[in-house]
Amino acid sequence: MGKKHHSKGSWDTKTMFHCSIVMFFLGGVATLTFYRNNSNQEVATTSSNVKITLTTTDTITNPNIDTDINSNTQVFDHQRRLKIAPLSLTDNCDLFSGKWVHDNKSHYPLYKEDECPYLHGDLACLTYGRKDSKFQQWRWQPHGCDFPRFDGKAIVERLRGKRLLFVGDSVNRNQWDSMMCMLHSSIPGKKRVSMGALNGTLYTFRASDYNISIDYYWAPMLVESNGDDPSNHRLDHRTIRIKSIEKHAKHWVDADILVFNTYLWWRLPVIKLLKSAGSLLGGPNQVYDEVDNIRAYKMVLETWSKWVRTHIDPSKTKMFFMGLTATHSRATDWGGNKNEGCYGETEPVMDDQFWESGTDPKMLRILESSLNKLQAKGVNVKLINITQLTQCRKDAHPTVHRKLWRPLTEDQKKNPQRASDCTHWCLPGVPDIWNELLLAYIFPATKIAGE
Repeated sequence: MGKKHHSKGSWDTKTMFHCSIVMFFLGGVATLTFYRNNSNQEVATTSSNVKITLTTTDTITNPNIDTDINSNTQVFDHQRRLKIAPLSLTDNCDLFSGKWVHDNKSHYPLYKEDECPYLHGDLACLTYGRKDSKFQQWRWQPHGCDFPRFDGKAIVERLRGKRLLFVGDSVNRNQWDSMMCMLHSSIPGKKRVSMGALNGTLYTFRASDYNISIDYYWAPMLVESNGDDPSNHRLDHRTIRIKSIEKHAKHWVDADILVFNTYLWWRLPVIKLLKSAGSLLGGPNQVYDEVDNIRAYKMVLETWSKWVRTHIDPSKTKMFFMGLTATHSRATDWGGNKNEGCYGETEPVMDDQFWESGTDPKMLRILESSLNKLQAKGVNVKLINITQLTQCRKDAHPTVHRKLWRPLTEDQKKNPQRASDCTHWCLPGVPDIWNELLLAYIFPATKIAGE
């Protein structure tokens, strides 16, 4: 992935050459210790099948963009803030192990909710009544290192002529929304969003002047399933064709960057596997086997892995798989009341080892094993392991502050916990961090500013 290793001690070589070795060696140790400590603690920083088209024309107005950056060599301006070589994207840095730090003095949020014309109503929490906005101001801080600050202008330049495609369930659509909003103000000229193609499964953002396409494809279980219709599907059972992926996957092969996810739809304990090719998904005369969800999840990742090996050239297409995401539906996990969830939560859990009961670690191990097997066969699919960092963010979900497709009942008004969405994420918010981490791997920094 073009990883760049930086020497931790190279910054004072000329000084040591020209000056007293003992005095400046001690000064160098003290200075390096100061910067490392500060880098850890104080770094600033439901769908319709009807086709809808939204077109906008803008100039670049984002005040956070550093217009002096050379987009050919420097993708991020994070190093300009730290003044030291970053440790990110090296073998010594785990970007996914860290803590949340409240930071209302740097660049969060990355955009304003009312300035993103593409944002789905079910993610626009302030628009639909949320009063607090602190959830937008938390910075993810990895332990012992950092990741590059987002620079929309430079990312847009690197995305020229490319197709970035998110594939998976509605959480991946949540991330797609985030990416569009992050890049919107940095792309001049005409932009268009289309929803409804391929029977409602394909959502497309196009920037014609830059020939950029940022798309999302609805395939919640990757293979064919009874959830393939994004607006008309059953929630009480899961039925899949375990080896049938081509119906969906034929629409993915021309992407330059593929970002997959699948997890939430596998949490029911039993999955039905259709045995007959002629059986209708959801039909009355299905012939199927029932297997537990863990086994079925492993089987579908095997089907997906075989497709990847057969159809994708890893030298031409970068591939990523998003980790599992938390669903904060049990307040007792963090010491709250029984029968309550994320409604009314305004602060994260501050224990960076917290794990909510709805996330199954066995599924994460299966995903990691699948990607390791692919890598052993020469196919690199990078895991963007956001699982732990989402665990703590019980404060960042829409709950009832979203576009409602039917009014709340009187009972739901009295007990909003029962109608709360604790699965998806308000925007701006946590998915913006996922995209910052993803972009750090898609476009790793190649040069330190000022050197």
